[in-house]
Amino acid sequence: MTETTMTNTSPPARPEGLQGIAADWASDQRAFKNVSWGKAMMWIFLLSDTFIFGCFLLSYMTARMSTRVPWPNPSEVFALHMFGRDIPLILIAIMTFVLISSSGTMALAVNYGYRRDRRKTVILMLLTAALGATFVGMQAFEWTKLISEGVRPWGNPWGAAQFGSTFFMITGFHGTHVTIGVIFLVIVARKVWRGDYDTGARGFFTSRRGNYESVEVMGLYWHFVDLVWVFIFAFFYLW
Repeated sequence: MTETTMTNTSPPARPEGLQGIAADWASDQRAFKNVSWGKAMMWIFLLSDTFIFGCFLLSYMTARMSTRVPWPNPSEVFALHMFGRDIPLILIAIMTFVLISSSGTMALAVNYGYRRDRRKTVILMLLTAALGATFVGMQAFEWTKLISEGVRPWGNPWGAAQFGSTFFMITGFHGTHVTIGVIFLVIVARKVWRGDYDTGARGFFTSRRGNYESVEVMGLYWHFVDLVWVFIFAFFYLW
């Protein structure tokens, strides 16, 4: 009986020859066969969003490399006047630190969510939302500063006119993603706090009892937003 059980539960042997190669190529299909619809849809959404951000960044590179007008120097444009002198990229460095830190708190929230530690999950999700809101607030301050200095979608006082349009479009699109993420973080944290995932209460994201997968789905979205910012940071502020 024991031998039969062990034989039935052991993984099937890899086929030989061409069938084995076909099995290796089909491994991704088997890996995603048991994935829930919510997680699969989030991956599809993130893939489509990757194409959109990729097109935006490619357009930015094309505009920057094709213009004959000098491109603004990021160290001058994004400098803050502090302690009697201009400090380049100080605000951007703080914004990046805040957003990357929120990725760590989100990962911990997912960890405690699967442990069903409601209190720590809620605290970490709200902390992630607070860091995200802080990032958006600093981005709003950055926009206000640039607009007051004369930056517009159709021009700026430092050089190429395409700078303003590409900057506002890409950073605004990313900031919208962060804002939406903050809103949904608060919604899911509230459901965790009320125990909706433990009782299986009917509602948005809470149709299955004992399922904390919505926390993980939020984590996928948040890590994607953080990763996109790394590319925006490199393209706009370091190039």
